Amino acid sequence: QVQLVESGGGVVQAGGSLSLSCAASGRTFSMGWFRQAPGKEREFVAVVSFSGRTVYSDSVKGRFTISRDNGKNTLYLQMNNLKPEDTAVYYCAAADMFVMGTTPQYYRYWGQGTQVTISS
Repeated sequence: QVQLVESGGGVVQAGGSLSLSCAASGRTFSMGWFRQAPGKEREFVAVVSFSGRTVYSDSVKGRFTISRDNGKNTLYLQMNNLKPEDTAVYYCAAADMFVMGTTPQYYRYWGQGTQVTISS
């Protein structure tokens, strides 16, 4: 069983930046970030493989950067040029297989979520 703990959420003005972290209690394979706004389904943001290959959703491409430090079992999400529509609870997720999943069913482990709020 892998435990995931996110940190780094908060409130920032539009155009600003935030950095999220996710500490894993053990080794993981692909890791990703998802987000969920009120009244909406959980949405894919980005995924990174164990080797560092990345995939982004079109809505964040060019603004967000996902990365990981395998030595520290930690996942990161650097978010720049934030927009009000980025407001959501952000979840860290980890898969127990080598798959670059863009939908939640590929991920076995989930963090508790961290709130990101962008003010206009």
